Amino acid sequence: MNPHERIVFPLDVADLGEAEQWLARLAGEVGVFKVGLELFTAVGPAAVDAVHAAGAACFLDLKLHDIPATVASATRSAARLGVRYLTLHASAGPAALAAAAETVAGTETELLAVTVLTSLDDAALERIGHREGAAATVPHLALLAAEAGVGGMVCSPREVADLRGRLPEATLVVPGVRPAGSAADDQRRTATPAEAQAAGADLLVIGRPIRLAPDPVAAARSIAAELSA
Repeated sequence: MNPHERIVFPLDVADLGEAEQWLARLAGEVGVFKVGLELFTAVGPAAVDAVHAAGAACFLDLKLHDIPATVASATRSAARLGVRYLTLHASAGPAALAAAAETVAGTETELLAVTVLTSLDDAALERIGHREGAAATVPHLALLAAEAGVGGMVCSPREVADLRGRLPEATLVVPGVRPAGSAADDQRRTATPAEAQAAGADLLVIGRPIRLAPDPVAAARSIAAELSA
């Protein structure tokens, strides 16, 4: 995988025209464009179509979490759109995970199980009942997803090395990646691109450090150069 292909850029906008501007600017500079809840709820499948029209891979980040039948139906619809990656919460449980995995079998869509959101630290996890913290919760949920047939996981940079050791064949996607000197924003468990890659990450979700840079193209190229080095 070429260094720039490891970069996932989130289209965190609510307007299709603005999304298309980012696609035109960054196509060829990053490997994957992520369509999340903001854009998808605003314009629906047209966002996925725009990514494909730009000749790029689409990461549909809907973080599905519902009863097995609903998760399977939503997964089927996403696969019909031709998305490369689709997220669902590992905490949806083994039945929902297995139903989704069965649904995408034989398609080009790869499932990514979200373990613990990178906006949560151990104190926040304890507030919602996970007293063991992220270091234990993340591998527990990742292994649950793997056993259900899900081939990819989303985790923070702090847990990726542990998951790489436990799940050597998994696709590991890491948000919360911040180049040195960048603000952490609402992320709690972060690392630089080089650190995340060295720990075993396959794909790095990098949004604001590129989007808010004076020259987004130069910022994307700088990150790719860091990964190459």
